[in-house]
Amino acid sequence: MPDAQIRFDDGAAYEEFMGKWSRLAGDTFLDWLAPSSGWRWADIGCGNGAFTEMIVQRHAPALVRGIDPSAEQLAFARHRLAGAPVEFELGDATALPYADTSFDAAVMALVIFFVPEPPKGVAEMARIVKPGGSVSAYAWDIFGGGFPFALLQEEMAAQGIAPLWPPSAQASRIDALRALWQDAGLVDIDTCEIGVQRTFASFDAFWTIARTGPRIAPRLADTPSTGIEEIKTRLRARLPAAADGSITCSARANAIKGRRPV
Repeated sequence: MPDAQIRFDDGAAYEEFMGKWSRLAGDTFLDWLAPSSGWRWADIGCGNGAFTEMIVQRHAPALVRGIDPSAEQLAFARHRLAGAPVEFELGDATALPYADTSFDAAVMALVIFFVPEPPKGVAEMARIVKPGGSVSAYAWDIFGGGFPFALLQEEMAAQGIAPLWPPSAQASRIDALRALWQDAGLVDIDTCEIGVQRTFASFDAFWTIARTGPRIAPRLADTPSTGIEEIKTRLRARLPAAADGSITCSARANAIKGRRPV
Protein backbone atom coordinates (compact mmCIF):
# COMPACT_ATOMS: atom_id res chain seq x y z
CA MET A 1 0.00 0.00 0.00
CA PRO A 2 1.25 3.55 -0.61
CA ASP A 3 2.35 5.47 2.45
CA ALA A 4 -0.20 7.73 4.11
CA GLN A 5 -0.03 11.42 3.23
CA ILE A 6 0.15 14.24 5.73
CA ARG A 7 -2.80 16.54 5.12
CA PHE A 8 -4.34 19.30 7.20
CA ASP A 9 -7.98 19.58 6.11
CA ASP A 10 -9.73 20.42 9.38
CA GLY A 11 -9.19 23.97 10.60
CA ALA A 12 -10.65 23.40 14.07
CA ALA A 13 -8.67 20.20 14.70
CA TYR A 14 -5.51 21.91 13.43
CA GLU A 15 -6.06 24.75 15.88
CA GLU A 16 -5.84 22.40 18.87
CA PHE A 17 -3.15 20.16 17.45
CA MET A 18 -0.80 22.76 15.96
CA GLY A 19 -2.33 26.25 15.74
CA LYS A 20 -1.71 26.98 19.42
CA TRP A 21 1.87 25.74 19.12
CA SER A 22 2.33 27.89 16.03
CA ARG A 23 1.30 31.03 17.89
CA LEU A 24 3.62 30.26 20.81
CA ALA A 25 6.57 30.04 18.44
CA GLY A 26 5.19 32.84 16.29
CA ASP A 27 5.29 35.35 19.14
CA THR A 28 9.04 34.90 19.57
CA PHE A 29 9.56 34.72 15.82
CA LEU A 30 7.80 38.04 15.18
CA ASP A 31 9.72 39.71 18.02
CA TRP A 32 12.94 38.56 16.34
CA LEU A 33 11.79 39.52 12.84
CA ALA A 34 10.80 43.01 14.10
CA PRO A 35 8.66 44.01 11.11
CA SER A 36 7.31 47.50 10.54
CA SER A 37 3.61 48.37 10.45
CA GLY A 38 2.00 48.97 7.08
CA TRP A 39 3.78 46.12 5.31
CA ARG A 40 2.20 44.02 2.57
CA TRP A 41 2.63 40.36 3.54
CA ALA A 42 2.42 37.04 1.72
CA ASP A 43 1.69 34.21 4.18
CA ILE A 44 2.68 31.06 2.31
CA GLY A 45 0.96 27.92 3.57
CA CYS A 46 -1.29 29.99 5.80
CA GLY A 47 -3.42 27.00 6.85
CA ASN A 48 -6.26 28.00 9.16
CA GLY A 49 -4.90 31.53 9.61
CA ALA A 50 -3.27 31.08 13.02
CA PHE A 51 -0.11 32.97 12.06
CA THR A 52 -1.95 35.31 9.70
CA GLU A 53 -4.02 36.48 12.65
CA MET A 54 -0.85 37.27 14.60
CA ILE A 55 0.43 39.48 11.79
CA VAL A 56 -2.87 41.37 11.74
CA GLN A 57 -3.09 41.76 15.52
CA ARG A 58 0.54 42.71 16.13
CA HIS A 59 1.79 44.61 13.09
CA ALA A 60 -1.07 46.56 11.44
CA PRO A 61 -0.37 45.33 7.89
CA ALA A 62 -1.63 47.17 4.85
CA LEU A 63 -2.58 43.76 3.43
CA VAL A 64 -1.95 40.07 4.00
CA ARG A 65 -2.47 37.53 1.23
CA GLY A 66 -2.61 33.96 2.48
CA ILE A 67 -2.26 30.95 0.21
CA ASP A 68 -2.74 27.27 1.04
CA PRO A 69 -3.54 23.99 -0.79
CA SER A 70 -6.43 23.12 1.58
CA ALA A 71 -9.85 24.61 0.83
CA GLU A 72 -11.10 23.46 4.24
CA GLN A 73 -8.30 25.26 6.07
CA LEU A 74 -8.91 28.41 4.06
CA ALA A 75 -12.61 28.36 4.92
CA PHE A 76 -11.68 28.35 8.60
CA ALA A 77 -9.17 31.17 8.03
CA ARG A 78 -11.72 33.35 6.23
CA HIS A 79 -14.17 32.98 9.09
CA ARG A 80 -11.47 33.67 11.63
CA LEU A 81 -10.31 36.87 9.97
CA ALA A 82 -13.57 38.20 8.56
CA GLY A 83 -13.28 41.97 8.15
CA ALA A 84 -9.47 42.04 8.41
CA PRO A 85 -7.25 43.32 5.55
CA VAL A 86 -6.59 39.74 4.44
CA GLU A 87 -7.21 37.85 1.21
CA PHE A 88 -7.04 34.05 1.06
CA GLU A 89 -6.70 31.83 -1.98
CA LEU A 90 -6.04 28.24 -2.95
CA GLY A 91 -2.60 27.70 -4.40
CA ASP A 92 0.86 26.17 -4.55
CA ALA A 93 3.91 27.45 -2.67
CA THR A 94 6.17 26.65 -5.64
CA ALA A 95 4.05 28.60 -8.17
CA LEU A 96 2.75 31.68 -6.40
CA PRO A 97 0.06 33.66 -8.28
CA TYR A 98 1.63 37.01 -7.45
CA ALA A 99 3.56 39.50 -9.53
CA ASP A 100 7.25 40.19 -8.95
CA THR A 101 8.09 42.65 -6.14
CA SER A 102 4.48 42.75 -4.89
CA PHE A 103 5.16 42.46 -1.15
CA ASP A 104 7.29 43.81 1.64
CA ALA A 105 7.51 40.38 3.29
CA ALA A 106 6.98 36.71 2.48
CA VAL A 107 6.85 34.17 5.27
CA MET A 108 6.38 30.43 5.81
CA ALA A 109 5.25 29.48 9.32
CA LEU A 110 5.74 25.73 9.97
CA VAL A 111 5.45 25.06 6.24
CA ILE A 112 8.78 24.60 4.48
CA PHE A 113 9.10 20.90 5.34
CA PHE A 114 5.77 20.29 3.57
CA VAL A 115 6.90 21.97 0.34
CA PRO A 116 7.86 19.19 -2.12
CA GLU A 117 10.63 21.32 -3.62
CA PRO A 118 11.88 23.77 -0.98
CA PRO A 119 14.33 25.58 -3.32
CA LYS A 120 11.42 26.51 -5.59
CA GLY A 121 9.37 27.68 -2.63
CA VAL A 122 12.13 29.96 -1.33
CA ALA A 123 12.88 31.26 -4.83
CA GLU A 124 9.20 32.14 -5.23
CA MET A 125 9.19 34.04 -1.93
CA ALA A 126 12.30 35.94 -3.02
CA ARG A 127 10.68 36.74 -6.37
CA ILE A 128 7.53 38.30 -4.96
CA VAL A 129 9.15 40.63 -2.40
CA LYS A 130 10.46 44.04 -3.35
CA PRO A 131 14.19 44.85 -3.26
CA GLY A 132 15.11 44.99 0.42
CA GLY A 133 12.00 42.93 1.28
CA SER A 134 11.95 40.29 3.99
CA VAL A 135 11.90 36.52 3.36
CA SER A 136 11.54 34.40 6.49
CA ALA A 137 10.38 31.08 7.93
CA TYR A 138 10.32 28.96 11.03
CA ALA A 139 10.05 25.18 11.20
CA TRP A 140 10.04 22.57 13.95
CA ASP A 141 13.49 21.08 14.44
CA ILE A 142 12.22 17.63 13.50
CA PHE A 143 15.51 15.74 13.63
CA GLY A 144 16.63 17.55 16.77
CA GLY A 145 13.59 16.42 18.75
CA GLY A 146 11.85 19.79 18.43
CA PHE A 147 8.49 18.58 17.11
CA PRO A 148 5.86 19.29 19.79
CA PHE A 149 4.74 15.65 19.92
CA ALA A 150 8.21 14.13 19.51
CA LEU A 151 7.92 12.08 22.71
CA LEU A 152 4.82 10.37 21.38
CA GLN A 153 6.55 9.59 18.10
CA GLU A 154 9.52 8.18 20.03
CA GLU A 155 7.25 5.82 21.94
CA MET A 156 5.50 4.84 18.72
CA ALA A 157 8.90 4.07 17.18
CA ALA A 158 9.73 1.90 20.21
CA GLN A 159 6.65 -0.17 19.28
CA GLY A 160 7.92 -0.55 15.73
CA ILE A 161 5.66 2.16 14.28
CA ALA A 162 7.73 4.04 11.74
CA PRO A 163 7.45 7.85 11.80
CA LEU A 164 5.45 9.53 9.05
CA TRP A 165 7.73 12.32 7.89
CA PRO A 166 6.84 15.43 5.90
CA PRO A 167 8.08 15.23 2.30
CA SER A 168 10.95 17.69 2.89
CA ALA A 169 11.76 17.03 6.55
CA GLN A 170 15.47 17.71 5.97
CA ALA A 171 14.61 21.35 5.21
CA SER A 172 13.91 21.89 8.92
CA ARG A 173 17.62 21.69 9.75
CA ILE A 174 19.22 25.04 10.47
CA ASP A 175 22.07 24.40 8.01
CA ALA A 176 19.59 23.36 5.31
CA LEU A 177 17.56 26.54 5.84
CA ARG A 178 20.67 28.69 5.56
CA ALA A 179 21.70 26.95 2.33
CA LEU A 180 18.23 27.46 0.84
CA TRP A 181 18.30 31.18 1.63
CA GLN A 182 21.82 31.58 0.25
CA ASP A 183 20.99 29.69 -2.94
CA ALA A 184 17.98 31.98 -3.49
CA GLY A 185 20.36 34.95 -3.53
CA LEU A 186 19.11 36.45 -0.28
CA VAL A 187 21.36 38.60 1.89
CA ASP A 188 21.68 39.60 5.54
CA ILE A 189 20.73 36.06 6.49
CA ASP A 190 20.30 35.30 10.17
CA THR A 191 19.04 32.27 12.10
CA CYS A 192 17.88 31.51 15.61
CA GLU A 193 16.34 28.74 17.70
CA ILE A 194 12.95 29.25 19.31
CA GLY A 195 12.01 27.22 22.39
CA VAL A 196 8.40 27.13 23.62
CA GLN A 197 6.30 25.29 26.20
CA ARG A 198 2.60 24.44 26.28
CA THR A 199 0.62 23.27 29.29
CA PHE A 200 -2.26 20.82 28.99
CA ALA A 201 -4.91 20.40 31.68
CA SER A 202 -4.12 16.70 32.04
CA PHE A 203 -2.37 13.81 30.32
CA ASP A 204 -5.72 12.74 28.86
CA ALA A 205 -6.20 16.20 27.36
CA PHE A 206 -2.73 15.98 25.82
CA TRP A 207 -3.39 12.48 24.49
CA THR A 208 -6.73 13.40 22.94
CA ILE A 209 -5.13 16.25 20.99
CA ALA A 210 -1.85 14.52 20.15
CA ARG A 211 -3.39 11.47 18.52
CA THR A 212 -5.37 13.59 16.02
CA GLY A 213 -2.29 14.83 14.19
CA PRO A 214 -1.97 13.87 10.51
CA ARG A 215 1.56 12.57 11.15
CA ILE A 216 0.26 10.38 13.99
CA ALA A 217 -3.38 9.39 13.43
CA PRO A 218 -2.74 7.20 10.35
CA ARG A 219 -0.12 5.20 12.25
CA LEU A 220 -2.21 4.76 15.39
CA ALA A 221 -5.21 3.70 13.31
CA ASP A 222 -3.25 0.61 12.25
CA THR A 223 -1.97 -0.17 15.76
CA PRO A 224 -3.62 -2.86 17.94
CA SER A 225 -5.26 -1.59 21.13
CA THR A 226 -2.65 -3.36 23.27
CA GLY A 227 0.10 -1.45 21.49
CA ILE A 228 -1.70 1.84 21.97
CA GLU A 229 -2.10 1.19 25.70
CA GLU A 230 1.60 0.41 25.98
CA ILE A 231 2.43 3.68 24.22
CA LYS A 232 0.13 5.62 26.57
CA THR A 233 1.64 4.01 29.67
CA ARG A 234 5.21 4.73 28.64
CA LEU A 235 4.36 8.25 27.51
CA ARG A 236 2.53 9.05 30.74
CA ALA A 237 5.66 8.09 32.67
CA ARG A 238 7.70 10.57 30.60
CA LEU A 239 5.24 13.42 31.19
CA PRO A 240 4.90 13.74 34.96
CA ALA A 241 1.89 15.71 36.12
CA ALA A 242 2.02 18.78 38.34
CA ALA A 243 0.06 18.92 41.58
CA ASP A 244 -3.02 20.11 39.68
CA GLY A 245 -2.76 17.26 37.18
CA SER A 246 -1.49 19.42 34.33
CA ILE A 247 1.46 18.49 32.15
CA THR A 248 3.86 20.77 30.29
CA CYS A 249 5.51 19.90 26.98
CA SER A 250 8.37 21.60 25.16
CA ALA A 251 9.09 22.20 21.49
CA ARG A 252 11.80 23.91 19.48
CA ALA A 253 11.80 25.57 16.07
CA ASN A 254 14.54 26.77 13.76
CA ALA A 255 13.98 30.22 12.30
CA ILE A 256 15.60 32.10 9.44
CA LYS A 257 15.32 35.54 7.87
CA GLY A 258 16.96 37.33 4.97
CA ARG A 259 16.39 40.13 2.49
CA ARG A 260 16.14 40.42 -1.26
CA PRO A 261 19.15 42.44 -2.43
CA VAL A 262 18.52 46.08 -3.22
